[in-house]
Amino acid sequence: MTDMRQSQIFRTSKLEEADGPGLNPTATATMGDIIAARFSRRGFLKGSMATAAIAATVSPVALLAADEAKAQSASRFNFPEVEAGVDADHHVAQGYDADVLLRWGDKLFPDAPDFDPTRQTEAAQERQFGYNNDFVGFIPLEGATDRGLLVVNHEYTNEHLMFPGIVTMQNGEMVVADATEERANIEMAAHGGTVVEIRKVDGKWQPVLDGALNRRITAKTEMQLTGPAAGHARLQTTADTSGRKVFGTINNCAGGVTPWGTYIMAEENIHGYFTGELPEGHAEAGNYDRLGVPGGSYQWGHFHKRFDLGAEPNEPNRFGWVVEVDVMDPTSVPKKRTALGRFKHEGAESVVAKDGRIVFYLGDDERFDYVYKFVTAGRFNPDDRAANMDLLDDGTLYVARFDEDGSMEWMPLVYGQGPLTAENGFDSQADVLIETRRAGDLLGATPMDRPEDIQPNPMTGRAYVMLTNNTRREEANAANPRVDNAFGHIIEILEEDGDFTATAGRWEILLQCGDPSVAEVGATFSTETTKNGWFGMPDNAAIDADGRLWVSTDGNSMADTGRTDGLWAVDTEGDARGTSRLFYRVPVGAEMCGPCPTEDMSTFFVAVQHPGDGGEDWEGHGRVSYYEDLSTRWPDFRDDMPVRPAVVAITKQGGGRIG
Repeated sequence: MTDMRQSQIFRTSKLEEADGPGLNPTATATMGDIIAARFSRRGFLKGSMATAAIAATVSPVALLAADEAKAQSASRFNFPEVEAGVDADHHVAQGYDADVLLRWGDKLFPDAPDFDPTRQTEAAQERQFGYNNDFVGFIPLEGATDRGLLVVNHEYTNEHLMFPGIVTMQNGEMVVADATEERANIEMAAHGGTVVEIRKVDGKWQPVLDGALNRRITAKTEMQLTGPAAGHARLQTTADTSGRKVFGTINNCAGGVTPWGTYIMAEENIHGYFTGELPEGHAEAGNYDRLGVPGGSYQWGHFHKRFDLGAEPNEPNRFGWVVEVDVMDPTSVPKKRTALGRFKHEGAESVVAKDGRIVFYLGDDERFDYVYKFVTAGRFNPDDRAANMDLLDDGTLYVARFDEDGSMEWMPLVYGQGPLTAENGFDSQADVLIETRRAGDLLGATPMDRPEDIQPNPMTGRAYVMLTNNTRREEANAANPRVDNAFGHIIEILEEDGDFTATAGRWEILLQCGDPSVAEVGATFSTETTKNGWFGMPDNAAIDADGRLWVSTDGNSMADTGRTDGLWAVDTEGDARGTSRLFYRVPVGAEMCGPCPTEDMSTFFVAVQHPGDGGEDWEGHGRVSYYEDLSTRWPDFRDDMPVRPAVVAITKQGGGRIG
C-alpha cells in the first residue's frame, strides 16, 4: 500500500471516497428486491420496460392519478421555475433574491482576522466561518422572526480548492503535495460547526459579530460522551482513561434542531480520518471493517496520533455519534449522545409525537445500510427547557424492515432481545450501540440505497426518506430494471395511526428519480413535471411550515443529468403528487445542502458546498478544477479569491412567503 505521506494522485472528491463501498455482509433482501416482489405480486408487470419501471415504483392510486392529474393547477407551489443547466453562478426563481450570508473564512467575532487565503492559520480559522457548510438550522431568539442563531455544520475540506501552491499536473493527472502539520491543523479548524447570531437589517440578513452566543466548534473542541456507552472500556484511550471525554467532531453532514432549541451535529463518514493498522488480532477488527476504518482520506494521523490506529486503536469508537450542543451557553461542552447509536449518521431530524415523546429519524449513508429512528423514554416539556436537556440519553433505538406487502416494522436494538446477546458478541447495551450496524444485520433490517436525510411531517404522520443512489446493486428483475441505481429514490413512510412512536407502519415510493424522458431510467415524476423539474440523487430535505416537501440533491452534473444540483419543490398530495419544480440551482461542481425555511416562510437558508469541485465535463471549463485553475470563483468572482462554500439567504422581493 502506498504511504499516505507520499504525494497522492488526486481523486475528484473526498466525498466519493467517503460514500464507501457498501460494507454490509448480510444476504437480507435489498429494497430493490422488496419493491420488485411487492409490485410483481400485484400484477403490474405489463407492457414495455418503462411501464414495468413505473409499476414497480408507484402505487395503483398514483398510477391512476397520473393519467388524469392537472398537477399544475393542483400544486401547492407557485413560483416561476428556474431553468436547469450548468454554469459558474447560482440561480434562483424570478422574483426572489439569493444573497450570500456567510462564506468560508468570513469573520465571526469582532477580533477575528480578515480572510487571507494565501496566509491561512489555524488560529485565524478558529475565529472564521468553516469550510463546506452542510446542515443549516435557524433558532429564533426571544421569539423574534428577524433575529436568531444560525447553526451550520462544516462537513469536510477540499485541500486542492483551499490551499494555493499544493497542486501540480503530471501526465494530465492532478497530484496534491504531502500534507504538513500546519495544513492539517487548518483543516481540523475548518471542520465542526458554527453558531452565529444573525439579524435582518433593511430586509437583508447579516451576521452579528459581537453576538454573545457566537462560537466555533472544531475537530479539537472538548466534548463529553454520555448515555449507555459512555465510560465503556471500548471508548477508553491513553489520553482519556475514563472513556467519557473526547476532542472534536468530524464529518458533520446533515443534522437537526431539537424542539427545546439545541443544535444536533451528526457525524457521518468518520472512517476517512483514520490511518495506520490495528495490532494483530485486535478485538475491534471486525467492528472497523464494517465501518471501513481506516479510510485514509486524511493524513492527520501522521501529526495527531489519536487518528493512527496503531497508536490509539479505540479512538474510532469515539466518533460516529450524534452530538448535541446547547447554543444558549457558548461555554457549554457538546455531548455525544451514544443512545442514538454509532454509524455514518446523515441527519437527525426530530418531531414531537402525540404522547409528548421525541422521535428522531436517522439515516446511515452507505450503500446497503439501514434506516433508524430513536424514541425518547421521557416526554418533552415545552415550559421547562432544562427538563429536556438530557432526553437523548434514555430511549429506544429502532432499525427498519420494509416488507413486500407494503408494511414495515421498527425493530428495537435492545441488548438481550432476539440475537443481541453474549452468544453473538454483545455483552451490554454499550456493545449494541458501538456496533449498531452489526446489530441491524442480525435483526434482518432491510439494506437500502444510501439512506440520507429523513424528514418527518408533523402534519401528516408521514416521513420522507432520501435514498441518493446505489450503483453497486446487481440484483436484476423485470419489475425493477434499475439495478445500477444511479439516480436514487424517495420513500414515504406512513406511521401507524399517524403516531411517530409506532413500531409498525406502511411504505410507498413517492418518487423514483432521473430523466423521465428516457424510458430505461424508469423515473416516476408526474407528467406535469417539466424538463427542468426532474432531478437525480436526492440528499437533504425540509418540511416547511405549510407541510410541503423541499428536496436538495448531491451528484447532478453535466455528465450525469445535464444540470447542477439544486433545491426542488415536490408535491406529495392530491393530483399533483410526484410533481417537482426547480427553485434554486448551485454553481458548477457544488452540492446543494442544508435547506432550512424559517417558520414564517419569509426566508429559505441553503448551503452551497464544495463549489468548483468539478468542471471537467462542462464546456465552460473542460478540465480538472483546483486553486490556481478554478471552474468558478463563486461567490466573489475575484481573481485574488478562491471559490468559497457559503450559506445563502433566499427571500422574496418585496417580502412575503416563499413558494
